[in-house]
Amino acid sequence: LPWFDGMMAANKDFFEKTGEPLFSSHMLDLSEETDEENIAICVKYFKQMVPMKIFLEMEIGITGGEEDGVNNEDVDPEKLYTTPEQVWEVYKALAPIGEGFSVAAAFGNVHGFYKP
Repeated sequence: LPWFDGMMAANKDFFEKTGEPLFSSHMLDLSEETDEENIAICVKYFKQMVPMKIFLEMEIGITGGEEDGVNNEDVDPEKLYTTPEQVWEVYKALAPIGEGFSVAAAFGNVHGFYKP
């Protein structure tokens, strides 16, 4: 991901000069990818982020409607809700690397926690 690689290079450069992270966190929305690819990419970047004390928010599952040019209007409604199994797979992959992550699960038409 060239756009994320650029941010990570800036993070590393700043951290090496100051001992502090340039950004305190990054959100990585790869929900358009398969779960396996999404998690694998998040693992790759989280391994780089942990030594710099940067928090990762990753998104798993898909949202309904259209978001960022991705149209999921005709998707099976069952796929609009992140399952406990999906969250568990993320946890198993990221927890051994570090504690500084959160999972933005999909529930209906949004990611994250929203009051109904």
